[in-house]
Amino acid sequence: MTAGSTLMNGTTAEHELAALQREHGRPLFALLLRLCDGDRQRAEDLVQETLVRAWQHPEALRADDFDSVRPWLMTVARRLAIDARRARQARPTEVGDAVLENARVSSDHAERAAAMLDVRRAVKTLTPEHREVLVLVYFHGASVAEAAATLGIPPGTVKSRAYYALRALRRVLPGYAADLR
Repeated sequence: MTAGSTLMNGTTAEHELAALQREHGRPLFALLLRLCDGDRQRAEDLVQETLVRAWQHPEALRADDFDSVRPWLMTVARRLAIDARRARQARPTEVGDAVLENARVSSDHAERAAAMLDVRRAVKTLTPEHREVLVLVYFHGASVAEAAATLGIPPGTVKSRAYYALRALRRVLPGYAADLR
């Protein structure tokens, strides 16, 4: 299609637009694909938008100053791509549902503080023997042998007291049962 051809109303305009698409569609798409960093969907959308602009401004296609409308179309396409990129940068990035479903949920400080208070209250309900073993093994990170040496009891006793202490905590803290396994 040359600059001298005109876009008219009705089906003639549709035929002219289709001819414009056939003649300049591939080079426009190639340019826009590069400008859109390989995003085919966005490039296709911008090709369509470029052709809509050509349809809306037939006077630009009729200018006698140039032999082909391709430079005008390429300029419009480039400017549309730049505008689209700026618009995306101005908005926060969109997050799909899949990303939200797989995102880690981090508890806030208040939840963690409330959980600590619950655990402290629950540990106070244990017998002193069970509490000593639990504090040494789970809170101070001592091994069974180290806890046995510190408390002066056999390692088997440390293991059984730790087992029964955790079992008692599971009963007192039913909402935290999964964390205590």
